[in-house]
Amino acid sequence: MDRHVPPTHGSRLARLRPRTRRTAGLAAVAAAGLALAAAAPGFAAGDDHPKGATATPIQHLVVIFQENVSFDHYFGTYPTAANTDGTRFVAKPGTPTVNGLTGPLLTANPNTANPQRIPSTTPLTCDQDHGYTAEQKAFDGGLMDAFIQNTDVESCAAPDKSLPGLVMDYYDGNTVTAMWNYAQNYAMSDNSFDTVLGPSTPGALNLISGQTHGGYAVTPAGAKTTDSYAVVSPDANGVGTVINDPDPAFDDCSSTKHNRVVMQGRNVGDLLNAKNVTWGWFQGGFRPTSTVNGTAVCGSQHANVGGAMQTDYNPHHEPFQYYQSTSNPHHLPPSSVAAIGHTDRANHQYDLADFDAALAHGNLPAVSFLKAANYQDGHAGYSDPIDEQHFVVNMINALQKSKDWKSTAVVIAYDDSDGWYDHVMPPIVNASNTSLDALNGAGKCGSANRAPLGGYANRCGYGPRLPLLVVSPYAKSNFVDHTTTDQTSILRFIEDNWSTGRIGDYSFDALAGPLTNMFDFGHRNDRKLLLDPTSGAPLHGDH
Repeated sequence: MDRHVPPTHGSRLARLRPRTRRTAGLAAVAAAGLALAAAAPGFAAGDDHPKGATATPIQHLVVIFQENVSFDHYFGTYPTAANTDGTRFVAKPGTPTVNGLTGPLLTANPNTANPQRIPSTTPLTCDQDHGYTAEQKAFDGGLMDAFIQNTDVESCAAPDKSLPGLVMDYYDGNTVTAMWNYAQNYAMSDNSFDTVLGPSTPGALNLISGQTHGGYAVTPAGAKTTDSYAVVSPDANGVGTVINDPDPAFDDCSSTKHNRVVMQGRNVGDLLNAKNVTWGWFQGGFRPTSTVNGTAVCGSQHANVGGAMQTDYNPHHEPFQYYQSTSNPHHLPPSSVAAIGHTDRANHQYDLADFDAALAHGNLPAVSFLKAANYQDGHAGYSDPIDEQHFVVNMINALQKSKDWKSTAVVIAYDDSDGWYDHVMPPIVNASNTSLDALNGAGKCGSANRAPLGGYANRCGYGPRLPLLVVSPYAKSNFVDHTTTDQTSILRFIEDNWSTGRIGDYSFDALAGPLTNMFDFGHRNDRKLLLDPTSGAPLHGDH
């Protein structure tokens, strides 16, 4: 998403959510922060878990971080598919249901349009409005009934499809077949949220640091400046909060037309480096197509399923490039395949091709973040579920065939909801009270008498509900987790599994619920589920 400006049209004031529900939600989040080792007693015999190396048998974590999907948009009718088009999907007997779209939510929705199923023949749709303020207005004080007025975008240019009331609509297992098959055979959550409201960059920053405050604007030449798009609510030194999609300061491929952002503080890469744990961020299109006077040019492109050419690399999807300590401004390649995951000239920032090389050579880092090229990241407006499925399935198939699969966990997560309808009001664990906050009426987010964490404004959260899946030999099978989690639950898993300590400075990691209920660390399932990347169906009848 580029230079997003939230709409100015208002939404009516609405009654607050019952205080008892919000208080209970906060208590549940606080109680959930348990150490991984305590949650995972009795590792299976013969699981090759080296004592002291990790708190669980997971020695390799791969986070596939996709774009712009709400839970209801992909899983609203799980596990029931229409089976009128696309790949047929029939759930296993005993499949648990989810908190999804049922009954009146489908036929008498409180919004001004009912959710409609999007057929598999319509994978490309308009990008929805997913601004920080727009999403708060769509929530309408917890009534979840103002999406059409605030985040709906139903008219766009071909090959993207325009549909009335589009923001309300959803796919089922006939289109997002692979995701539903992973849910059938591994673990998923129906109670996981965007850490804060808003678009891609805040979600990416929260994934690695739990912190969207601490940024300041610089010009493309690197001079400190002021810019209300780059950061909001700045202090006297210009340090404020990121709620939009400004490009990172430490990246040659960032826009030369707009100001950029420098983030201060620590991220998980800094924590892993301090512990000598191998790690990397791998992103499509990161490898330069050329250099001009030593400056990298990121010019690679691919066509999406509709034939539209898309540039592969998106700088504001690369969170480590906002931090000088973990950046690779010139997109330098690793010094060797053996060096991938270690500190060298690439500084842990790589192209996806480097992940493929590391995996092929048996050099999988302990922690890997995978970011698809734009056309495969699932973001409406330039990507789609079909191209996304190819990426996710090919990556997981390759991991399942590797020597390290027995100690690997793949987490499939998303950076934001794109503004797509989801019917669940999230628990508000952090308040904000500025002119940009509109969740419970003009100027409020959460309780008006609660101070924001650290005094940092414009981190209203949690935001919309997002899909979250765990694919691993240690994942529970055909399991739906209801634990309250958010994007920083992934960060917390890393911190606890590799004993790095917390980020600090009021990072959301201190509040994050654990992922451990999605695992059974006492039992390893060595059966593999290989899927067809085109259909999303199991290969060789493996289901």
